Amino acid sequence: MDFLEQTRTQAAAALLQLLDVAKLQKGDLMVVGCSTSEVAGHTIGTHPGPQVADALLKGMLPLLQNAGLYLAAQCCEHLGRALVVEEAALQRWGLVQVNAVPQPKAGGSFATAAYAALRAPVLVANVQAAAGLDIGHTLIGMHLRAVAVPVRLAQSTIGAAPVVVARTRPPFVGGARAVYNEALL
Repeated sequence: MDFLEQTRTQAAAALLQLLDVAKLQKGDLMVVGCSTSEVAGHTIGTHPGPQVADALLKGMLPLLQNAGLYLAAQCCEHLGRALVVEEAALQRWGLVQVNAVPQPKAGGSFATAAYAALRAPVLVANVQAAAGLDIGHTLIGMHLRAVAVPVRLAQSTIGAAPVVVARTRPPFVGGARAVYNEALL
């Protein structure tokens, strides 16, 4: 199996494992931050990888769409970690649109590929996603809901990049006498 096909397969496998445990609802946001440089074995931000980004999206985007979820593709710090989402997600979640078009060296290859792949892409300032994949230590935590829960996957890398995954849950309120809904844990 060549590198790009392996990358596509690994991305799909990681996402399927997360979807299996994340308890997501149709219409939820899934943030994905990705350093294609790290996937290819280089230092983050040093080797833009449009082909790697395309392979990752081919592995993940159909799965997200079939599950009724919205991708929120995080840009790099050169665009303030803004996110590429479908215009429908902007409307549904009342997000704040910003004006930029990601490029491989200003936004990152993954965000650039997402902008090209989505039906009606827009850039937004931030989201509060229900779950997320961080491929290559891109720091997606700022775009997750308040209580992030780490998820351990059977696979800890995509290509050479480490993968950190989280789902979220509602915060606990109350005290010693509180009773919690087990379905929300």
